[in-house]
Amino acid sequence: MTRHFSGIFPSENLRQQRSTRAIFLVAGLGVSAWAPLIPLVKRGLQLDDGELGLLLFCVAAGSMLAMPFNGRLIHRVGYRALILCCALLLCVCLSLLLSVTSPAAMGGVLLLFGAANGLLDVSMNSQAVVVEREAGQARMAGFHSFFSLGCIAGAGSISLLLWANMPPRYASVLVAFAMAVIVLAASGHLLAKRPQHSGAAGGTCQALAHPGMRLIAIVCFFIFMIEGAMLDWSAVFLHSERRVATQQAGFGFTLYSVAIALARLYGDRLINRYGHLRMLIASAISAAAGLLVVVSVDSAAVSLAGFALVGAGLANIVPILFSIAGNQPVPSHFALPAVTLFGYAGLLSGPALIGVFAQHTSLVTVFSAGVAILIAISLLARAITR
Repeated sequence: MTRHFSGIFPSENLRQQRSTRAIFLVAGLGVSAWAPLIPLVKRGLQLDDGELGLLLFCVAAGSMLAMPFNGRLIHRVGYRALILCCALLLCVCLSLLLSVTSPAAMGGVLLLFGAANGLLDVSMNSQAVVVEREAGQARMAGFHSFFSLGCIAGAGSISLLLWANMPPRYASVLVAFAMAVIVLAASGHLLAKRPQHSGAAGGTCQALAHPGMRLIAIVCFFIFMIEGAMLDWSAVFLHSERRVATQQAGFGFTLYSVAIALARLYGDRLINRYGHLRMLIASAISAAAGLLVVVSVDSAAVSLAGFALVGAGLANIVPILFSIAGNQPVPSHFALPAVTLFGYAGLLSGPALIGVFAQHTSLVTVFSAGVAILIAISLLARAITR
């Protein structure tokens, strides 16, 4: 009998898992490191709110324009080459953001930044599906936990460097250099192989012809929409509905983010023990309960606890959905771009739709609709995991 002593001589799959975690960490670092730089870009380029909004849209546009090509790129060049190119391009773009001197050039850099981020997002999740499948156990939640940790580290490191009076340009270059080091260190154990499925076997749009894929994609749309609502509207809700001072209103999203990271760290263990179906039901109900607490109890402290419960509930839903999508009767390198594209559509359109509906009703009513959506997902869990 052959045994693997993972602490001394790790198996190739364990090395691949570590490399995949490293890439998820880099993706989180890159996305979140950009957030603290936005006010500096606005001031440096002397932009008004409308012009800044157009520039920020370039990131989303770059991601969504690039994602449909991901499946064919993976088939043509393989996981490792695509992940390396996208991750290093993300590093280059991040290091250039504060060196650009015109809005037009900034728009071009942000389009590339968004395209690199979108392609990296899908390709690393596609690799994660293969690595998880070969491991024979749930691993997706753990991979996503490193993305969450990267988000915390990216925004935190840039903020600390700026607080220490490091010039912003040097701060972004330093973080980008650290990301590149991690990428190159992880590159040796990224998947070198290419998918065996023919590029003519289907595409991102054709993947949605499968009924199970359509259902997963629709659920991804709504889950990402709720996640977008937490990002863009949780502070507004706490300030306008729970009378929390603007300086403290961001604590709701902070608790939500920490809860997501912690829940994902334990997600694989729970999924391996209870299975995708039970975990999806429990996660959706937990998130619904958290939102119900947020909208029904007129207390700032209780609402903060509710946001933490929402984060704990939502944390493992997307990893579960991606894992299920990657194991449908559709090549995973076509399935993942399809569901991710729907997810991004929800993430980008959701906050704007929430604003429109909240103007005609209230944020309490709109958040209550989120409760109904999550309960519906729990009821559909058996069909989703079939």
